[in-house]
Amino acid sequence: MSTPSDVLVVGASAAGLAVTESLRRKGYRGRITLLGEEAGAPYDRPPLSKQVLAGTWEAERTQLRTRDVLDALDAELVLGERAVAFDAAARTVRTGSGAELRAEAVVLATGLHARRLPGLSGAAGVHVLRTLDDAGRLREELLKAERVVVVGDGVLGAEIAATARLMGADVTLSGPQTAPMRAQLGDDVAQLLAALHREHGVWLRPDSPVDGLETAGGRVTGVRTVGDVSTVTDVSTVGGDRTVGGGEVLPADLVVEAVGGTPATDWLTDSGLVLRDGVVCDSRCRAADGVYAAGDVARFHHEGLGRSLRLENRTNATEQATLVAANILGEDRPYSPVPYFWTDQFGVRIQVYGLPAPTATVRIVEGAVEQGRFVARYVDGEDRPVAVLGWNMPKQARLHSQHLLGRYAPAPRPAHATAPR
Repeated sequence: MSTPSDVLVVGASAAGLAVTESLRRKGYRGRITLLGEEAGAPYDRPPLSKQVLAGTWEAERTQLRTRDVLDALDAELVLGERAVAFDAAARTVRTGSGAELRAEAVVLATGLHARRLPGLSGAAGVHVLRTLDDAGRLREELLKAERVVVVGDGVLGAEIAATARLMGADVTLSGPQTAPMRAQLGDDVAQLLAALHREHGVWLRPDSPVDGLETAGGRVTGVRTVGDVSTVTDVSTVGGDRTVGGGEVLPADLVVEAVGGTPATDWLTDSGLVLRDGVVCDSRCRAADGVYAAGDVARFHHEGLGRSLRLENRTNATEQATLVAANILGEDRPYSPVPYFWTDQFGVRIQVYGLPAPTATVRIVEGAVEQGRFVARYVDGEDRPVAVLGWNMPKQARLHSQHLLGRYAPAPRPAHATAPR
């Protein structure tokens, strides 16, 4: 495979920037174009729901690189320009302004769009959090809000609820799960996270999908929920309980939709690529000849697990981008990571290695729940480790995660084998 004379990276995000930097570090001297929809320089997203929203960081601090460092990459940055169509066979991208960009190798790193629920859009006071501008608008209203309802009990929703509560607002966290982040943590640890939120005065509304909004004068006044009667903690009297019936309106002067994201693949519909909850790739993160994907948008074949994965986290964006750069330059390496993510809530850092299944058995292998510091190992029905979680024990969790390497490593491949598609 010959080295491409030029590379086009679509998406000026953490993944897109990491591809560009990795190519240069590996000595690539060809032309690189980095195309991004947002007008500003590439920035980091994890701080948006925490430091930026809380006001402890200025927006400029999220920038991934200074202007001098970006200039030193000798890459053409085309910012504030949205990709609207792609021809994979011709490796040509058309932008919103009508420009056509072509390269011998194209990397798709367009990330996610914030998912919106039917019936929750259009009213003043309803927000999503995906971009730096979103964070600025949400913070401005949070400073004036009294009652906040966060719709969505995954990672982002739990982080926003924690930040808003620390800012002094009365916060309700509503979602379809039995406890925040149950899908990511399993039931046992998710219940510990629920207790942490209750201790800080967050009113949890589990098993409660939303039905719609209540409004007055064009502004949100509440969120309608569906579900059975349940007992929840009332933020106005921390530690007290009250019974709430399904279908009740949760009062709110500010609502945040945090119900996940959808891969930004709408512009790829007629591209010739396979799209299935992301851009479908082989184990080399290759979607077609000369076309690769990296970051939240990429669904790749994990050789160690024998199935496809799409990972939404900052660590994956960088690691996958680095591998894509290597494969563009002919290294032919599979991407078989141990999945990893972390979250900070109410001063607790939670780190997860692997893929905890809700049905896995959880064992405390270091520390203790009562001490507020522990490492948990998740094992499957055959007593094999599938994940490791650290609760305020980062170094220990990383050491215990070494037990997972064998499970996620790809099997040796014959020299003549080709990458699966």
